[in-house]
Amino acid sequence: MKPEDLKTVRQFVKNELSGDNAQVDVLTDKPLQVYDTFRETGLANWWLPEELGGRGLTLEDSVEIVNEIAYGDAGVAFTLFISILGTSMVQLYGSDELKERYLKPMAARGSFCATLGSERNAGSELSKIETVATREGDELVLTGEKFFSTNTDFADFIIVVARAVEDPDVYRAVVVPRDTPGVEIVKRWDVIGLRASHTYQVKLDQVRVPAGNELEGSGLRLLEIGLNASRILIATTAIGIARRVRDHCMTYAKNKPFRDGTLLDSPVFAQRLGQMEMQIDVMKSHCLRAARDYDAIMQRPDAAAFFARQGTLKSALTAKMFCGQAGWDVASVGSEMFGGLGYTNDLPIGKLMRDIRYVSLVEGGDDVLRELVFSRYVIPVPRRS
Repeated sequence: MKPEDLKTVRQFVKNELSGDNAQVDVLTDKPLQVYDTFRETGLANWWLPEELGGRGLTLEDSVEIVNEIAYGDAGVAFTLFISILGTSMVQLYGSDELKERYLKPMAARGSFCATLGSERNAGSELSKIETVATREGDELVLTGEKFFSTNTDFADFIIVVARAVEDPDVYRAVVVPRDTPGVEIVKRWDVIGLRASHTYQVKLDQVRVPAGNELEGSGLRLLEIGLNASRILIATTAIGIARRVRDHCMTYAKNKPFRDGTLLDSPVFAQRLGQMEMQIDVMKSHCLRAARDYDAIMQRPDAAAFFARQGTLKSALTAKMFCGQAGWDVASVGSEMFGGLGYTNDLPIGKLMRDIRYVSLVEGGDDVLRELVFSRYVIPVPRRS
């Protein structure tokens, strides 16, 4: 990544997301103007490969970018990077025709895609999904309802994970243009945090697409692989939020009278802020390490086959778990420093607490990921670090 790219991102955050964040802490019918403004920087979908018209930035670069955007607003950051979940699945397991038809326009327009996996009854047990894909001649017909999917309504295309009717043990991942008849938005969720993002419940009613829109491999495995990149970047948003909490605490402490000086002179405050700084530093180190693990695989000529064998990366799981927990600790301690004001909407700290909570909830709650780490990396002795 060029130094000017990070400078551009920081300028975007300063111009669009600094100061009072009330303008992004709202539920709007349409995406905020801020996304069009980011598109004008030329960095939208910065991770798409150069051969498809993208910038080709690495996931390690992405950690730096998302950290900066999340400092301004985690909901904006989430909206801007979450398409990586779907694009990585198409990039690794889509035909050349699908890449040309869907990823190239995304790179050119700076637009979005969405991934539809979760369902009301399946929860984190995606093997129990009830959405089905029926093969009829040269078409696939999709029917079902998906619970949580971000960016769906304004996406160029969606990726639907569904069970094959002819074999319930087979799962498909299918690329569907957003404007395909039968794709219906049921509602937009009224989320507690990340209110600048748009997450939907979606109904699929006899949605027909060419059979060639199916990605190669098990849909569940492909989703698991795609989650590696997005989980690392979700973890990264916790760094940006935690940094913002720390800075608010410092600003407050400089002016808050305490005994014969200010709160900044308190040894307890110093210890708390020292602890925060340690946590932020470790959070960033872990996210960068996980990103390097991911990038090393993506640079292999057999990246798709390697990921198909590997599935979930341990460092992606532990980064998301650790950053969610450490970030919540930072935000909780930070709110205490403001006393009663820390439990109001008069100061940004309340919003930051609401925002950081999502890190431990989306794309697998911590208990789900703990079990996954145990089953994949504790029980198999050879895979332990």
